Amino acid sequence: MRSVLCIWDVADAAEHVVLTVDGRIEAPNWHPDGASLLVNGEGRLFHVPLDRPALQVIDTGFATRCNNDHGFSPDGTRIVLSHHTERGAEVFMIPSGGGVPQPVTKAAPSWWHGWSPDGATLAYVAARGSRVVDVYTIPAGGGDEARLTHGEGHCDGPDYAADGSLIYYNCDRGGHPQIWVMGADGADQRQVFADDCVNWFPHPSPCGRYLVYLAYPPGTRGHPADLPVALVLCDPDGGNRRRIVEFTGGQGTINVPSWRRDGGAFAYMRYQP
Repeated sequence: MRSVLCIWDVADAAEHVVLTVDGRIEAPNWHPDGASLLVNGEGRLFHVPLDRPALQVIDTGFATRCNNDHGFSPDGTRIVLSHHTERGAEVFMIPSGGGVPQPVTKAAPSWWHGWSPDGATLAYVAARGSRVVDVYTIPAGGGDEARLTHGEGHCDGPDYAADGSLIYYNCDRGGHPQIWVMGADGADQRQVFADDCVNWFPHPSPCGRYLVYLAYPPGTRGHPADLPVALVLCDPDGGNRRRIVEFTGGQGTINVPSWRRDGGAFAYMRYQP
């Protein structure tokens, strides 16, 4: 298996390969300064500087079982990560240069996915008392969590709109995973569009003009790796949908927010067997 770290330039409608490595790395997240990406692999986190692309390991202390749910704070000073403990995945915070993880969530399992543009709130998914996965929010410094969905289906991949007023997510409450949106407080939940594909991980652009998401073939169960998938770019209301690139991928391709701050490009992973 080879992992190919890519950037899609919206204006050029073109893919640019940043780095190819043996083994599996996943889930690029763009630093707010635009100079580097954050990825995970084999339980660790890595910086990838764009001027000299290479995997630079980040000191995450005891958190050496990190999954692909991680990201930079809006000001670039912190990294949020999800680390597997004996209780399951839990959300922690470290300085962006590395350091001792500080707990954010009190219960497990919890998987981080989005950070509000003002830096105040985290959005994540969790299972509480059952294996039903719902969307939650919590103050970035820790505290009481708020449940936004209530078992209507498997919900995943929450990410904030550019102004912080909406949260996009995917949910299978209609039969198979589709893209949904709701207010940041959980109000007015509605499906953005409907098609036959299995759609995951919606990410609104910071400029407010676009939404990108991962489309699996019809009938796919869950969000597995190594399938023929596509990235779809559309308007925030689901209009003007177009499949911009197709490749082998899925799990690890675009799990977390990966737009450049200006909204002109986003990062993703594809894989070569």
